[in-house]
Amino acid sequence: MTATRRLTLAASLLATLGAWSTHASAQALPDLKGRTIVAVTENAYPPLNFKDPKTGQSVGWEYDVFNEIAKRLNAKVDWKLTSWDTMIEAVRKGQFDVGMDGITIKDDRKKQVDFSDAYMVSEQFMMVRANEKRFTDAKGFKANPKLLVGAQNGTTNFYTAVYEVLDGNEKNPRIKLYETFGLSMQALKAGDVDTVLTDGVSSQGYVKAFPDTYKVVGKPMGREEFGFIYKKGSDLVKPINAALKQMKADGTLKKFDQKWFVDYKLNQ
Repeated sequence: MTATRRLTLAASLLATLGAWSTHASAQALPDLKGRTIVAVTENAYPPLNFKDPKTGQSVGWEYDVFNEIAKRLNAKVDWKLTSWDTMIEAVRKGQFDVGMDGITIKDDRKKQVDFSDAYMVSEQFMMVRANEKRFTDAKGFKANPKLLVGAQNGTTNFYTAVYEVLDGNEKNPRIKLYETFGLSMQALKAGDVDTVLTDGVSSQGYVKAFPDTYKVVGKPMGREEFGFIYKKGSDLVKPINAALKQMKADGTLKKFDQKWFVDYKLNQ
């Protein structure tokens, strides 16, 4: 619910797939005629989606981008919240029209839901406390049996920890499971676990906001592409892809990159 090869906005925040047409912004988009799109997220994955600690409002990159998509398609958004572990199944059953939570596009998930074009590409990194000196990479972490990793079950972060950091055993007692990504980060801060794996998007946000609390160690692991999810056969896939393409071409996505990955100050 995925820098030492340093993350840059161009390479890791929005290395959107495909050749985006330079004249897309001039093309007419489908008109959804005021349709209400029921969109769901977990609201716990900064800076993509989260509750602003200052205002209590739900904010983030995905909120801004999808609200803009709806505006361009002449649609309205009815935002809903659900837990990560129920989101894909709920969208598959049609309880929501579209889901988003930095969801990695994977073949097994494609059997359950349809995906939009990738709107962001990132890699997995090891987040640690800023004063961590016991290990500097995945190899060093694996070699010390006392070290623990925090993860959210069923996420790319969890599977990367299992198969690229540890021994491939999904029941490994060195993995401590948390209901949300935010809780795993709190556990890391408190010293209950020693690393949390996260994609470059989120790691950049945390390190930038809390340079005295967190840092990134080691090399990037794996590569993940994020997409919106829909019920199989959804008629929203093509219009939303068209809006994404237009927003890439006219610089709107870069504007939101700047807002959330450069300018925004996350407070906890």
